[in-house]
Amino acid sequence: MASLTTLCYIEKDGKYLMLHRTVKKNDVNKDKWIGVGGHFEADESPEECLLREVKEETGYTLTSWSFRGLVTFVSGGGVTEYMALYTADGFTGAPTRCAEGELEWVDKKELLSLNLWEGDKIFLRLLDERTSFFSLKLVYDGGNTLVRADLDGKQLPL
Repeated sequence: MASLTTLCYIEKDGKYLMLHRTVKKNDVNKDKWIGVGGHFEADESPEECLLREVKEETGYTLTSWSFRGLVTFVSGGGVTEYMALYTADGFTGAPTRCAEGELEWVDKKELLSLNLWEGDKIFLRLLDERTSFFSLKLVYDGGNTLVRADLDGKQLPL
């Protein structure tokens, strides 16, 4: 089974807007810190999903964003997620409460100290180090352990 999602890291003053997932029960991201985004709805393009999800989760309307990479998550048990990864540096509107957790601006230098997925640490570093588009495949053992990562078709050391 495959799913399509978007994820966005909104940037302001050297910080990313991070979502601490604390609310939903049976949440695969429970207690993790992630960007904002979610699953495509019927007939949506990646950009339509991005804009809708950011508005729903933050109250912001994006005015400037970049498609940075495609991340393939293989979670085990036949579950694969294809995620369009974005960064954004322009937005309007006022922040709202998020139904999925707490939103917080976090200094980019402090991101790796948060409770993140191991694969998220890889693509957050790539967002910081690279300006070119990338494809990242992350393979998990069916749980929380990352067992393989391939960047642009080449295996990375873990």
